[in-house]
Amino acid sequence: MLVTHSGFWDFQDRLKRLSDLGDQLEASASLIDVEVFRADLEAALPRSDGSKNGRRTYDPAMMFKILVIQPVHNLTDERAEFLITERLSFMRFLGLDLSGRVPDARTIWPFREQLTRAG
Repeated sequence: MLVTHSGFWDFQDRLKRLSDLGDQLEASASLIDVEVFRADLEAALPRSDGSKNGRRTYDPAMMFKILVIQPVHNLTDERAEFLITERLSFMRFLGLDLSGRVPDARTIWPFREQLTRAG
């Protein structure tokens, strides 16, 4: 197995290459202002009172973006988790870097259900 050490600039070069190749998710991100929905998303989701020492919650706008890309790419929650972890284009669309926490399928499903219940 070949192991190389890459740095920030290598990562930026790879993202530029994706852009040059016509990354459709990058184009979609420029057309969709998810921040418009932030207040509604936050109002629809239950908030933790901080009494439980669990994991930090994920950004609701990022989670909403996952729900946007799932039907477009015909992704189950499990497949979405895998592709978000694997693909730079998905990471960039969601605002994640290589060290960002990726929500697992058991996080995506309840988020969708909470939004559905909230209408």
